[in-house]
Amino acid sequence: MNRSHFFAHMARMKLIQRWPLMRNVEPENVAEHSLQVAMVAHALAVIRNTCFNGRLDPAQAAMRALFHDASEVLTGDLPTPVKYFNEDIARAYKDIEKNAETTLLKMLPAELQTAYAPLLSSPPDDDYGQLVKAADILCALLKCEEELTAGNREFAPARKRLTTMLDQRMNEEIRYFLEVFVPSFSLSLDEISAPEF
Repeated sequence: MNRSHFFAHMARMKLIQRWPLMRNVEPENVAEHSLQVAMVAHALAVIRNTCFNGRLDPAQAAMRALFHDASEVLTGDLPTPVKYFNEDIARAYKDIEKNAETTLLKMLPAELQTAYAPLLSSPPDDDYGQLVKAADILCALLKCEEELTAGNREFAPARKRLTTMLDQRMNEEIRYFLEVFVPSFSLSLDEISAPEF
């Protein structure tokens, strides 16, 4: 049986720093971000199903989210202002991401590729793709909340941009998550640990 370097690459997600052009009170890596996006995507699916008559599989949402930035083990995390500087750069980076996804998929043994293909190169516009993108934006917003709460004003413009992006995607489950869960991210440990009566 041939060896595969796939999971050795996946393990390096923890070495890729996010927000590389910004001062961070608390650095964040791609592995941490991907875990949080998976948890939030799972929650969004549960919220949609439980409160708004949805029919999504929360486990599938979580798994797609867990791998949503996997290509960055080959590309690195390109800062948003660079990635979207103009249409040519954005288009070229999308091509680079697709190439990296294909490269990662080919690292897997042939018999496993079918199972991992939907995770590594999932359609961005289906229900799960839209849900994962919403979770990705929400997690970036949570990072901004944490940095701003710690006094790092550098994240104020990013928070404003992300709020606009969420407004453009707004739906019931995003609104629910914003109202129920996001406010806690600007509180201290003592405040979130205090019992509510």
